Amino acid sequence: MKMSLQGPSGAGKTYSALLLAKGITGNLQKVAVIDTENGSSHLYAHLGNYSVLTVQSPFTPEKYIEAIYSSIKEGFECIIIDSLSHEWFGSGGILDVHGSMVGNSFTNWSKLTPRHNALIETIVNSDIHIIATMRTKTEYVIQQVNGKNIPEKLGVKAVQREDSEYEFTISFELNKNYMALISKDRTGIFKNQPELILSEKVGKAIKDWCEFDESTDNKHIKEKLLNCGDLEELDQIISQNPEYADLLRDEISYKIEDLTSINQQKFRQNGHYQH
Repeated sequence: MKMSLQGPSGAGKTYSALLLAKGITGNLQKVAVIDTENGSSHLYAHLGNYSVLTVQSPFTPEKYIEAIYSSIKEGFECIIIDSLSHEWFGSGGILDVHGSMVGNSFTNWSKLTPRHNALIETIVNSDIHIIATMRTKTEYVIQQVNGKNIPEKLGVKAVQREDSEYEFTISFELNKNYMALISKDRTGIFKNQPELILSEKVGKAIKDWCEFDESTDNKHIKEKLLNCGDLEELDQIISQNPEYADLLRDEISYKIEDLTSINQQKFRQNGHYQH
């Protein structure tokens, strides 16, 4: 399971992440916290005996990757990255490095983007539960009202690269009242569910989803995917069975490529026959 927890300072991101991790693993001794927040994760030691790996500036993607691999090597079952925002905006992070580079700004991004992408790929592809916290900031736009410039609140945005939260299976947005909104859920666990308080119970539900033996249903859905005839039918199958979107990600990807290839071949044939 790969999850992100977004929220402003004081929204309970670290505390909530630890509760989720405890529910997923059953024992915080199986949890490692990659702490970039000046050791703030130690404040919740009363929850259990989790391990903390402190990462200090410069907050390079490579440091995060090394910390993830070290945690996996030590046999932990769940990693909490607290927080992923520093890799983007912190001292020595991507934005900081980009701002100090000379030369063409656009060209410089071609050197930094692969480094950031390597971290995201490490998170997504690691065979371990990962919970990443991200800070949010409030965005405003200036609107003219009766000749006066009035700031209008647009909403909140994660302090990370644009759309980074969509790399995760589940994304929670925490507010100052410690309530979480589900901004993304590829499991279907929280379908049509209002905001909730993150807890061990929620973590246990996520664990149950990960371990649920759905071999019979899996075969049935796989069979429907393999036999669907076009992209529209495939989209309908996924929409009706959202809980399988992540479980059968590879099968869905291959089927999309297959159907796209078939459609392109038909298009070429039609073009040929018309001539």
